[in-house]
Amino acid sequence: MDHTGIVRPARPEDLPRLAELIHEHVAYEKSAARPAGLADRLGPRLFAEDARLWVLLAETPGGTVAGYAACSEEFAFWDARHYLHMDCLYLAEEARGHGLGAALMTAVAGLARELGLEHVEWQTPDWNEGAIRFYDRLGATGRPKRRYAWPV
Repeated sequence: MDHTGIVRPARPEDLPRLAELIHEHVAYEKSAARPAGLADRLGPRLFAEDARLWVLLAETPGGTVAGYAACSEEFAFWDARHYLHMDCLYLAEEARGHGLGAALMTAVAGLARELGLEHVEWQTPDWNEGAIRFYDRLGATGRPKRRYAWPV
């Protein structure tokens, strides 16, 4: 294992830690708290035989799960082809700046290639300057849009 740690697919036994990280991420992005039971709801969707959801975990060299990237396959109507949508990327604060974010992004790109997809899309809050700098350094390009949610 190198000095930055490893990135690996999530396993069912990771669900409690993954739920902790998701709650940290929600708080970091100043979003409304999510209801209890997240791991119980997420597990069947993530580990179903026909799941189209992938979660990659970043582990520190000491073996602590310190971050995740959650992805799903989506369809780009204008391009008439599928792409990998990275819904979330999060690293615990103490794990930032050690190469785990870059390792997660490398693994996300590898997942896209493995699935036969040509590109990855994601979003980040416009106030998250650290993330924006990180993505810019990777060579990603941003497109200004506003994201809406509509409870129905």
